[in-house]
Amino acid sequence: MRILVIIMTTLMMLGCQPLAVREQNQLTAVGYASISEQTGRNEEEKSVRAMRASKIDAYRELAEQVYGLRVSARADLKDQRLGVESTTGAVDGVIRGAEVVRSYKVGDSYVTELALDIEKMDRLRNYGEIQRVPEKKRETLF
Repeated sequence: MRILVIIMTTLMMLGCQPLAVREQNQLTAVGYASISEQTGRNEEEKSVRAMRASKIDAYRELAEQVYGLRVSARADLKDQRLGVESTTGAVDGVIRGAEVVRSYKVGDSYVTELALDIEKMDRLRNYGEIQRVPEKKRETLF
């Protein structure tokens, strides 16, 4: 009986944890967004905005895992005294082929979980980037 309780407790705790690496070639990410902090005329509009914001946050997390995070720091020194210090972080990259695993509400937040198969992303990357759509030229018949 005690073993059953331990197993059930473990399973319940695992259900509350963020995603881990599901397969060897797969990355996962979780994005969060507060519903009440969104702008909107009513709760439904705020919820939709939070859904979208949490998805973008999850994509940012995937981009950090794939491309890394660029960190810039600055410290000002005046009269041998440390002045303003600032640190910023940025990530830039293209994520292709990610799939939404789950999207759900937790209290006042919206959560989106994404999974990215690295091999699938590499295959999609080989299709190339479209920089500009060619214009359709009109042909005259006479």
